[in-house]
Amino acid sequence: MLSSILYRTIANLLSPSGSAGRLSTLIYHRVLPDTDPIFPNEVTVERFDLQLSLLKQVFNIIPLPEAIELLKVGKLPARAASITFDDGYADNATEALPILTKHGLHATFFIATAYLNGGRMFNDTVIEAIRRCPYQNLDLGSIGLDSYEVATNQAKRQAIETILPKVKYLPIEKREKKVAELAKLATHENLPDNLMMTTAQLRMLHNSGMEIGGHTHSHPILAGLDENSVHNEITTGRDWLEQTLANKIRVFAYPNGKPGVDYLPEQANILRQLGFIGAVSTQRGSATHTSDAFQLPRFTPWQTKATRFIPMLLNNLRHSG
Repeated sequence: MLSSILYRTIANLLSPSGSAGRLSTLIYHRVLPDTDPIFPNEVTVERFDLQLSLLKQVFNIIPLPEAIELLKVGKLPARAASITFDDGYADNATEALPILTKHGLHATFFIATAYLNGGRMFNDTVIEAIRRCPYQNLDLGSIGLDSYEVATNQAKRQAIETILPKVKYLPIEKREKKVAELAKLATHENLPDNLMMTTAQLRMLHNSGMEIGGHTHSHPILAGLDENSVHNEITTGRDWLEQTLANKIRVFAYPNGKPGVDYLPEQANILRQLGFIGAVSTQRGSATHTSDAFQLPRFTPWQTKATRFIPMLLNNLRHSG
């Protein structure tokens, strides 16, 4: 209790109400039922439950669209924060939603529509193929990659973390072909087709009062696309979501989200023209009244120690995105 009072006092100083307020936006991807042996730092149900409990003791959690509108006019409440999820993983509905409901909190879910209903994102193809790889070493020289030790979970994690940046920035067709070839070389097992949400799970989130946002159709690196392709990626995803949910899609998250690397600042104008009210990046920091509403920063709560969770958020408040 004492620490919560102290943390609230500090947060009030760093993020007062009104025009001097700052918005902390948390970014999650998955909430796992149990610890992943390859990625033990991934957020689990237990950790997410604890983080929300700690978060609401210190911060005022408000829906992201409401926060954006209040930020624009300088009327944020003190210690304002929003919760977001990227991509559209099924565990957002099966694991995260019940915990959000338990705590009476709201979140925004940004959905890459191409992978719903049995699809699989390129990064998960790499992860799940190497997870199932039975070899001591995986030679990917035939597809332009290296040879990787994969005998242990730690070695598999290192291989995955080395490979993903090499395929992430390929054009979509080359990216999908490369990871499919990798999967064939890594394992003969079938890869999971239930990692992403179904339409029913998406509707469940929406009907539970959660915000659904755009995240393109096929999760490309927008910085590498021409203007027409960027427009098509955004509108294809948005239009499918709006038709499926019979609801306007108001907010957007840039895939990968690093300004100047994964998207170009001028591409924010496309979102403005399409009628979105704001967009979020993965640039660390907190947003202020003067922040571009279409390039809002977000914070990734990677800290596994509960005692460091709120202090990390307080430190993040010291930085403008």
